[in-house]
Amino acid sequence: MIELKNLTKIYNEGNNSNIVMQDLNYTFLESKIYVMFGRSGSGKSTLLNLISGIDTPTSGKIIINNNDLSSMNELHRTLFRRSNIGFIFQFFNLIPTLTVLENLLLPLELVGLVGSKEIAKSRELLDSVGLINKENIFPDRLSGGEQQRVAIARALIHEPKIILADEPTGNLDYETGLHIINLLDKLIRKQNKTMIMATHSREVMGLADKIISLKDGIITESDNIIGN
Repeated sequence: MIELKNLTKIYNEGNNSNIVMQDLNYTFLESKIYVMFGRSGSGKSTLLNLISGIDTPTSGKIIINNNDLSSMNELHRTLFRRSNIGFIFQFFNLIPTLTVLENLLLPLELVGLVGSKEIAKSRELLDSVGLINKENIFPDRLSGGEQQRVAIARALIHEPKIILADEPTGNLDYETGLHIINLLDKLIRKQNKTMIMATHSREVMGLADKIISLKDGIITESDNIIGN
């Protein structure tokens, strides 16, 4: 589903160059959950941003379902992301002036798909994350776990094939984090999606089909015996 070919990302900082990854090659398979570990600065978030098209590589290719993302301009990458990729962030990234339901509908509004059918679908998804009674509440009235559940529902609402999650439990306490992990496992597998999660949290390991480690711009992989 996602193929990285000789992927290189270099940030220029004044007269210095920071090589985050160089000639990285890897293939993410369809309908698998990948959990990616690596120390701070190892390039986990950078890799997610490259796969989503938020950032662009210095060289190399990112091919998603036969679409060469690295050859697209910014507009085409944005349109591709809106249709094919859902993103879950550590700090939720909900719009504070929109209600829970309005936050959920936002990805659909961006592609001009909001009607009675979509509103009904949004409420069904809110019910699946246990927040149907919160649809008219603003995000600042929700707990951290509730906000992350809204963020998960928002990432799924436009039925993307790929979910990218950057430290989705990093801003939550242990028990709430476990609840979010179980919810992700249930929803992602039910909808047969591919998910790549960057995390420091070892309790996430049980979620994975594949555990990958990013170090010095190199990916190493292992099957998850625990999760299987």
